[in-house]
Amino acid sequence: MENIAPAKRALAVLDTPKPAEPLPARRISAKVRRGIEAMVTGDSKTIQDAAEKAGLSREHFTRELAKPHITEHLRQRVLKTLAIQAARAGAVKGELLDSQNEMVRDRASSFVLGLAGPRPRPHRPLPSISRSGPDT
Repeated sequence: MENIAPAKRALAVLDTPKPAEPLPARRISAKVRRGIEAMVTGDSKTIQDAAEKAGLSREHFTRELAKPHITEHLRQRVLKTLAIQAARAGAVKGELLDSQNEMVRDRASSFVLGLAGPRPRPHRPLPSISRSGPDT
């Protein structure tokens, strides 16, 4: 067998620097945390309102929200809140299984079955028959 040198692009991998170590967690001020909490809990519907509740200007709060470590904190906070709300929503769906309304019970059971395993086929309306013919 011949000794063939590796391709240049294969050797280029050896020249690339090692990935940088993750940066240490950066500090997030208490005011920015208060503004984020107001947004996540729904106490504030706008960035302006959240900034006012936190005691910050809208411009400063917006600049802070653009920073990667603050964006990641906001994302983690939203995911945590959604996980808690998903548990509550599941309990509500369970309660709806005992509803007096048959349609509500049917939709709740279809939803729960869809989560538990194979999804039931949706009800399809029967095709309509048009009466626009010569006998009408």
